[in-house]
Amino acid sequence: MAQIRRSTIIRKKQIIAAARKLIVKKGSEHLTVRAIAKEVNITEAAIYRHFKNKKEILSFLMSQITTSMLEEIDRASSERSPSLETVHDILMLHLSKIEQTRGMSFQIIAEVISFGDRNLNREVYENINIYIEKLKELIKEGVGGGFIRDDIDLDSCAMLLFCMIQGMVNVWALGRYGFDLSDKFEVLWTVFSEAIIKR
Repeated sequence: MAQIRRSTIIRKKQIIAAARKLIVKKGSEHLTVRAIAKEVNITEAAIYRHFKNKKEILSFLMSQITTSMLEEIDRASSERSPSLETVHDILMLHLSKIEQTRGMSFQIIAEVISFGDRNLNREVYENINIYIEKLKELIKEGVGGGFIRDDIDLDSCAMLLFCMIQGMVNVWALGRYGFDLSDKFEVLWTVFSEAIIKR
């Protein structure tokens, strides 16, 4: 029984790794069960033994990405004292991963939207809101620490941060990755931080 369980975990990891690779190399529109099966060198029937359909693969992928990003925020928050620099460095870390995967997380979001499944939409929406809530907590800590203005709207501020990253990554992807994400972020971050810093 343990051997079967181990094999299932390994196969799932292979399927998800293949899905990630396809999205990075070819884009989310080329993510099909057939393409994944070919990449892993197994049958489509073998894929369906681990995932019911493409929707479940997308859900698993998005959940993995969100969990990883939330863990990074928690780790950085516990290791460092609250500061604007901490918020900046966490977002730079996320941008670095986005750059390495050619904006895979945002491609998955776009694919989920085009997929049109209400349950999947709600699931991804909830994951994004959890991430935005974490950003809000970071900003709130900054207010409590006295280095962020205490008259700002925390919800709007966190949403603005998320939208700033999403919008920038969308422009970057549509422009065939023609500019450095980190450099562009630094410019936007200067504008953002100047607006919220407590003087």
